[in-house]
Amino acid sequence: MTTFELATSAAVTGSPIYVHVIGNKVFTDDRVEDDSWPQHVVGSLDRATVVAVDVPDGQDPSYGASVDLRRLFGMVDEPTWIANGRAVQLVTWARTHRFCGACAAPTVRSAVHAAMECTACGLIAFPRIAPATITLVTRGPDGPDQEALLARGVEWALPMYSCLAGFVEAGETLESCVVREIREEVGITVGDVRYRGSQPWPFPHSLMIGFRARYESGDLVLQEAEIADAGWFRRDTLPGLPNAISIARRLIDEWVAEA
Repeated sequence: MTTFELATSAAVTGSPIYVHVIGNKVFTDDRVEDDSWPQHVVGSLDRATVVAVDVPDGQDPSYGASVDLRRLFGMVDEPTWIANGRAVQLVTWARTHRFCGACAAPTVRSAVHAAMECTACGLIAFPRIAPATITLVTRGPDGPDQEALLARGVEWALPMYSCLAGFVEAGETLESCVVREIREEVGITVGDVRYRGSQPWPFPHSLMIGFRARYESGDLVLQEAEIADAGWFRRDTLPGLPNAISIARRLIDEWVAEA
């Protein structure tokens, strides 16, 4: 079974695995075409060091064979997918932090931290992580007649329904974010908020934090700018669902298995 361990050291030992990040796609090889391309240590897969390579615009060492992370999910095991996702996150972070946010001077890789450091004022910029809650809301007593709230986003191309999600605001607890986001997006009040798990989500730099919650009161009033449709569904009437790549599907499958 493949195992992935996180690493932040800049040193590369052993035979590395190079994850070339080409735009927002990835291509894995046992060598890097140009040692001058920026590199970031990702971690280790079965003790082999994984290195993210930031491929410059116009270069393609994959000759068209690179794939995006959504497609890659069905091609590799989960630890390998997580390693590739972290590679994309690190490269995206480095690309967007080449200059200091305080004084605009150029940044360089820190010799001490997994961070970019300002060459003028010394400001440290760590890889960006945007926490977001994602919640499956249920209504009614436990059992076969219980319903789950699923919604479809206005920008989704496919007629897919999923759990409700939203980014955590500054100064907010995760639980209060769940309650606020659900009230804002569909107008109802929920309680009994329970943590169920988390998932790094490299699209491009989120951490999805999964919850279950129970309906308390209110009617569905959709925030039309974000929600195209929402409704209550029994286990035997579920609409099209997200694929297995997401924690949303994990939350839904967990609920379905409880019946």
